[in-house]
Amino acid sequence: MASWKSEKSAAGVGNDYYAVPNTFELNGQDTPLAAPPRRRPAKRPRHPCAMMCGLAVLALLLGLGAGPYVDRQLRRDTRSVDDIFGNWGKPGTGTEGIAWYPTDFMRDVIPVPCHSHNDYWRKVPFFSAIHAGCIGVEADVWLRNGDLLVGHDTAALQRNRTFQSLYINPIVEVLERSNPSTEFYNENRRGVFDTDPDQTLILLVDLKTGGAETWPWVVRQLQPLREKGWLSYFEDGKIHKRQVTVVGTGNTPFDQIIANSTYRDTFFDAPLDKLENSAYNSTNSYYASVSFWDTIGNVWFRGEPSEDQLAKIRAQIREAHARGLHARYWELPPWPIHTRNRIWQILVEEGIDLLNVDDLDAATKGDWSKGSFFPRRRDIGR
Repeated sequence: MASWKSEKSAAGVGNDYYAVPNTFELNGQDTPLAAPPRRRPAKRPRHPCAMMCGLAVLALLLGLGAGPYVDRQLRRDTRSVDDIFGNWGKPGTGTEGIAWYPTDFMRDVIPVPCHSHNDYWRKVPFFSAIHAGCIGVEADVWLRNGDLLVGHDTAALQRNRTFQSLYINPIVEVLERSNPSTEFYNENRRGVFDTDPDQTLILLVDLKTGGAETWPWVVRQLQPLREKGWLSYFEDGKIHKRQVTVVGTGNTPFDQIIANSTYRDTFFDAPLDKLENSAYNSTNSYYASVSFWDTIGNVWFRGEPSEDQLAKIRAQIREAHARGLHARYWELPPWPIHTRNRIWQILVEEGIDLLNVDDLDAATKGDWSKGSFFPRRRDIGR
């Protein structure tokens, strides 16, 4: 194989490449050769047809549905959902006391039927979720020393991270700002989303300590929302939807939920896989949930449910809807990403009511509904 060689190495190499001398002899002395001036090649004028063809191809890609793909590439260096919370509450950021809510903070947020799983893990609980568009948030509560502390396990509990400080008080403040008393507005009907003020916020309260003693504390701490008339409630056989819908799960005692047969402003998270021949319906429950891993099974090897698994998903969602309940699976496969996205897509196509998500950016900003080069957006409804 031929290779380039230096003048020194080429001097004694038979018929291989030879170096070009860079001097000539003049009056007995070696004189350097003067290199001719380098000329840049003349620029070829761009043909108008080439420019028109390029624009036509771009228009075709956008028309075929590549808009979301192109948009993602253009926004690759933009801030993620949580970046806005890096300096939350610091002077000069506009977030002191959420002073910029709602005009700036929520002005372009579209509600998305997703549930912010383990919401208290986020940099700023509750606010991160609603800024992403999630209509549901989750708080794990523990009864400790006369208060409800929020955390995934006992090692994460801190006295200043309470149910009131992380959820009740912020929700109250947001709704007060959404429903001001001014010369232009004096009503009390708007929820947390400016773009859809009728959308209810689902507050899922997961009891980690004994239900009999913990649930009464939850009910009492909901009083600020109750006094304002912001809790969805059941009365005289009818559901009245309001700004916040509270749902108890975990160790929540169903018997305490239904103790009052004529009025209640909290609801139960019914077991999605045990609805048949049960007492769960929309008058006492809101969600119907179950672990995807436990009830549907492993989908990692196939990348999507088998026919039997898909039939089970359809049957469970159908049963929930027949009872007026909102179907939700938790413990969805988080990885590989393409499997997670495929499961999200299938669940939405089969009529799931809320996606249980950890990655807010991917669920609410990304187009995960199609994995090809030309992704299409789907309206996953309310």
